[in-house]
Amino acid sequence: MFLVYVFGILALIIALALISVSFLLDSQIKRRLYKILTLIDLAIIVLMIGGFAIRAEIPNSIVDAFGSFATVFLMTQFICGIVVVVALIVRTVYRKFHKPTPYSPERRRVLAYGLVYPLMSLAISLYGNRIERLGTVNRYFDIPVKKLPPELDGFTIAQISDVHIGPYFSLERLELVLNQIVDEKPDLLAITGDIFDNVKMNPAAIQLVDSFTDKFKYGIYYCHGNHEHHRGIAAIETELRRTDIHWLVNRSEQVVGNLYMLGVDYPKSSPIMSSGGRGDLDNDFFETKREFVTKALEGVPYDSVCILLAHHPEFIDNGAEKNIPLTLTGHTHGGQIGIFGHALLPMFKYTRGMVVNDDSYGYVNPGLGSWFPFRLGCPPEITYFTLHLKK
Repeated sequence: MFLVYVFGILALIIALALISVSFLLDSQIKRRLYKILTLIDLAIIVLMIGGFAIRAEIPNSIVDAFGSFATVFLMTQFICGIVVVVALIVRTVYRKFHKPTPYSPERRRVLAYGLVYPLMSLAISLYGNRIERLGTVNRYFDIPVKKLPPELDGFTIAQISDVHIGPYFSLERLELVLNQIVDEKPDLLAITGDIFDNVKMNPAAIQLVDSFTDKFKYGIYYCHGNHEHHRGIAAIETELRRTDIHWLVNRSEQVVGNLYMLGVDYPKSSPIMSSGGRGDLDNDFFETKREFVTKALEGVPYDSVCILLAHHPEFIDNGAEKNIPLTLTGHTHGGQIGIFGHALLPMFKYTRGMVVNDDSYGYVNPGLGSWFPFRLGCPPEITYFTLHLKK
């Protein structure tokens, strides 16, 4: 299904590009550009597929350069196509309510053949690739918690997720992010998976994160994401055992007083996108989630304040079922393209932001890294949660 979704988007991009060409160019140039654009798009897709198969052997600099070029090229077509379609709709609606202007080739050329559409689209694509994707924002939330002990009032947790260390996220950038979090002085750092995503870079990335554990009063807590499983979970766990990182796999640890951090693994039965509650795969996913959370709660006193770390956002429902005040998740990247704070293509039950179920709060962090090097209306994010006694 995920591959169908990806190729569906690529087909849409090509279709929108051809619509743009039809609207913006005359017939002679149009025929030539049809062929050129289609051939370049198909070449990019073939190189992407081939490169993915041997990605471990390709230098990060080449992956970054090609990925950025391909992304900007395809996104320019996508955005231009959307703008042109909107312009056509507006023009159609306008003509329904106004007397049509006699056709004039010169007038049409001024209105439609201008370079404003592709140039504006290119500018937006470059912004998404070169500026917003690299511009981390901080978000702050107050979380009311029933029966929170006075000594925990004001306790602050920082969260990052989906770093995807590799071609699009360097160790140097990760170090800058960690230093930025330290400057905010949270009590602990929570990492909700998909950080160690490059076999060659993972040992150094784990050592880097470990070097920051003593810079947070209560350390760093981490749970696995699906990409850790893709990149050799056994090797990653071997490295983690040598560190002071609190890595939680279906278990809990006492932080201070009656505050406990819980962490669950990423279920192998997880759907690529949203579960529909139908079929054996979805049923396995629901049962596995419940089993993981139940294991994580073993030995935790009844009156404890629990924070649940999970990679898949649908664990938010399990947190609410167990009356856990706060569940922190990631995985979705917030869709990477958003409009007014919402994902343009919401592929998940919970794609981005805060989910409130009575007294239980869940958060889907949009992540710091990228599936592809582009973000628009969905910048990389560090999130801070401050616990307060609910009055």
